[in-house]
Amino acid sequence: MAVLTAPEKPIIPTYTLAQNNGDSNAMIYVRNAGGECGEYKLDPAFLQPHRKDYYLFVLIKSGANRHWIDFMPYTVKADTFYFTVPQQVHLKEHTGPTDGLMVSFTDEFLQLEDNHMLRALPIIQNPAAAHEIQLTPEDVAFIDDTMRKMLAEFNTESTWRNQMLASWLRVLVIYMSRLYSEQYNETCVTLNYCLLKSYQKLIGEHYQTLHDVAAYAEKLNLTPGHFSEVIKQQSGKTAITHIHERLIVEAKRRLLHTELSVKQIADELGFEDAAYFNRFFKRLADTTPIAYRQQIREMYS
Repeated sequence: MAVLTAPEKPIIPTYTLAQNNGDSNAMIYVRNAGGECGEYKLDPAFLQPHRKDYYLFVLIKSGANRHWIDFMPYTVKADTFYFTVPQQVHLKEHTGPTDGLMVSFTDEFLQLEDNHMLRALPIIQNPAAAHEIQLTPEDVAFIDDTMRKMLAEFNTESTWRNQMLASWLRVLVIYMSRLYSEQYNETCVTLNYCLLKSYQKLIGEHYQTLHDVAAYAEKLNLTPGHFSEVIKQQSGKTAITHIHERLIVEAKRRLLHTELSVKQIADELGFEDAAYFNRFFKRLADTTPIAYRQQIREMYS
């Protein structure tokens, strides 16, 4: 396996869901989408260019702000659904009072066994690089009801709370994917964006055996240098980071859903030995595999 190097320090900062809500274990976060006069006070950092490493769904009932996603400006409109996928560049020009609901969730949630089918849905893949969906009154009523049920569940400590949240989120993702398909032509906007999606698909097929960027570049008939530049430009992350993140996600899946030993998981993921896998996991996940297994099982049991 190739030597794993530390990721480059990003010029544009990336915020995690944990930084957004203060809970390092949360895969789903729900709140009212209040602006300056709402329940949520916007961090001034979000008025600067930044990325989010999680998915963001927002139903706006009313509002007065303007923001940019990548290279497109958006002025918030009432009864509109806004969404982003990880690593896109966000910039808010200003914020004002808003009324709506917001749901955030991580890629780790989508990697759970029960959610695999969600990853292929249009609003997750976002082939049109879109960020807003127009809604009929019937759509608004359904989405508002679903997200309010999620908010109520999020704010309780009831038994099987996380399972209920996950179930409602699956409904929301499927419903919004139907609307996405109706409003957007599901084709890649640019060749470079398609290349990023092809790379991510190939990683999903070969992460157990291919751990170096050059091997993927060869499969896509590109030089490693040009390939790496395109992936960094399109995603904000180095090409090797995509491989590392997939390995971590797969390791976490096995730690949660199987009784495989750490050595067995290391073997399945193509690591030379368990000690090397432990170091890799600790560096990227900031905890050991055994500690992660205990923590995640306590949370989602």
